Formats: sequence, C-alpha cells, structure tokens
Amino acid sequence: MDNQQTIYDIPVTLMDGSISFLKPFEGQVLLIVNVASRCGFTPQYAQLEELYRDYQSKGVSVLGFPCDQFMHQEPGSNEQIKAFAESCYRVTFPLFAKIDVKGDQQCPLYAYIQNHLQKKPLKFIPWNFSKFLVDQKGNILRQYTPISSFGTLRKAIDSLLVYTPQN
Repeated sequence: MDNQQTIYDIPVTLMDGSISFLKPFEGQVLLIVNVASRCGFTPQYAQLEELYRDYQSKGVSVLGFPCDQFMHQEPGSNEQIKAFAESCYRVTFPLFAKIDVKGDQQCPLYAYIQNHLQKKPLKFIPWNFSKFLVDQKGNILRQYTPISSFGTLRKAIDSLLVYTPQN
C-alpha cells in the first residue's frame, strides 16, 4: 500500500463501478465519511450536506463512502444508496461505491487512512458516520466519531482555511 505516494494516488470506486482517484480533490480540505442509509446517525446526511454547501466554494469537499459492515445498515445497491441520499437528504456531495472500511476486504483508501492518521484513535472505525479530516496537503489530521459535534468539525475546518498572505 505504501508504494502510493499520497492519498490522491489511492484508487477509489465510483458509484458506476469505474475506478478513479482523489486527484481532483488535491489542494482541498476533505472530510471523508463512511455513510449508511439505515443507521441512527443517517440524519447526519443533512448536516454533511449543509457543511458541504457552506464550504464548497472555500475549497472543502465532503466525500461519502457507503459501508455495510455495521449491523447491515447499508444493504442497498450503489444505485439505491445514491437515490436514497439524493431524494431523502438532497445530497450533492460526492458519494462513492459501497466499501469495507475494516477487515480482510478493507478498501485501499481506508487502509491508507489507517496507516497515515496522525492522531491514532482508540478504535479505528467504531461505527457508521466516522469522519476523517484531511488538510490541503493530503495529511490525515484527525478522526471524528459519529457523535462528534458538527460545531467542532466546523471549527477544525475553519482553522485550516485561515488566510495566509502570499510571499
């Protein structure tokens, strides 16, 4: 896995099954989230979308990765997941194909995150709607649990967007 240089070089699968990379998001602040449609935290889709709409023009993207590893809370197909998120929560942030975030079939992105997370968690992925904050240089700064407040997330994002004069 470490033969890849940055998070932007990691292959990710799009909803249509094609393979892509995170290269289009290079230079942005990223919030990577494992999502699920039938979870007690599913209403966070609305808060994630609000955050995305508030910050997208400032160079912040929310990236959703559906996962069915926690109590079978994401049983649908990629098409069903996308339709649910768009119709129920008006999600416009990028959603990727359903993945495993842990275990033997862990996707390459989450393996990379696990190996490069700067502040190590007590438990890597405790549940759906775990979030990872990535800075503009691709450093995985911190993990936020599903119960972390969106106020805390916004403060962390704001701290990364502080204007610094060019020399």
